[in-house]
Amino acid sequence: MNSGDTAWLLTASALVLLMTPALAFFYGGMVRRKNLLSTIMMSFAILCMVSVLWVLYGYTLAFGPDIKGLVGNLAWFGLAGVGQQPSPIYASTVPHLAFVAFQATFAIITVALWTGAVVERIKFGALLAFAALWFTLVYCPIAHWVWGSGGWLAQLGTLDFAGGTVVHVNAGISALALALVLGPRMGFKDGETMEPNNIPYVVLGAALLWFGWFGFNAGSALTAGGLAANAFITTNTSAAAAGFTWMILGWIHRRPSVLGAATGAVVGLVAITPAAGYVPVWAAIPIGAIGSVISYYMMVWRAKSSGVDESLDVFACHGMGGTWGALATGIFATTAVNASASGLIDGNWKQVLIQIAAIAATMAYAFVVSWLLAKALKATMGLRVREEEESVGLDISQHGENAYGGI
Repeated sequence: MNSGDTAWLLTASALVLLMTPALAFFYGGMVRRKNLLSTIMMSFAILCMVSVLWVLYGYTLAFGPDIKGLVGNLAWFGLAGVGQQPSPIYASTVPHLAFVAFQATFAIITVALWTGAVVERIKFGALLAFAALWFTLVYCPIAHWVWGSGGWLAQLGTLDFAGGTVVHVNAGISALALALVLGPRMGFKDGETMEPNNIPYVVLGAALLWFGWFGFNAGSALTAGGLAANAFITTNTSAAAAGFTWMILGWIHRRPSVLGAATGAVVGLVAITPAAGYVPVWAAIPIGAIGSVISYYMMVWRAKSSGVDESLDVFACHGMGGTWGALATGIFATTAVNASASGLIDGNWKQVLIQIAAIAATMAYAFVVSWLLAKALKATMGLRVREEEESVGLDISQHGENAYGGI
């Protein structure tokens, strides 16, 4: 047991937990004012629900003793046998419960991420049902594939330091599947203006996400040492490079947007996530900048040409940003940073193929299962609110509250 490692991991867990309320503000500021509380409530409710489900069965499905490389067994159901001593499998210098807490925060925010695709039109009850099923059938298995002892993608040699495939590719492609089943918001196809209600909230959310992301990435070192320091500075550098790149792209096309700079910084955080503890600091600059370009033009294409109302561009930012980050990990990983990882710059071109395989497997499984779950819920309990409820706004129709008082 190492007290420094334990203190850092508990601190990192608190930082990552903060990211879900930060996401609530980030998404909440982007929607119309009649849906602000509804959007915030999605993240807050998921924080509560997934925290409980993780203790009951989520942790053991994701990290429990392996079943054929696909999922963990129920040996640790209700955290039975999980205590204050280090895990026999994971993070040997910290209490097992500290590792459980850290991984819980990842599960929480991953489930919350895809809500940005369905804001302003989904029933709150349907959202919770989908979230519980998706957590159980999509997040937990994929987390085991990549991070669980014996997981088949881990055995293949997949590199994912802090969640490029498990978190961002997974949530991004699932967001697209759910949005396709749910359909567009009223007025979307008619070109109705859907302006953000509070851009300062967006910037506040992005800033808090940036802050919390140091726990997300540097905490994934699971130790308080040089690897955590490398992940910390690559995280900041990628976010800065991506935010600045997005600002320049917006300036070229029109004006340097505050909303764009905040969005770009988040994309840079997404892109560096799988690579943070494997790549040298200089590599964070092209990882962030190229991720920003990819997500920017994917967002432009989605808005102008696809006809898909994936409301807050979760797929463009997290799905595509995470895909680039996972691929870039295979390119820039080097043993000079992490003895357990080498990529193309080290002469290991096979790592790129392994990363592509992991991306493809994650996308295929998450998209199909998410689409089937959405279809099943649509046919049973229904996914969408009624037209009059959507028109008045989900704050009133789903929660009986108004974010701006009597206004």
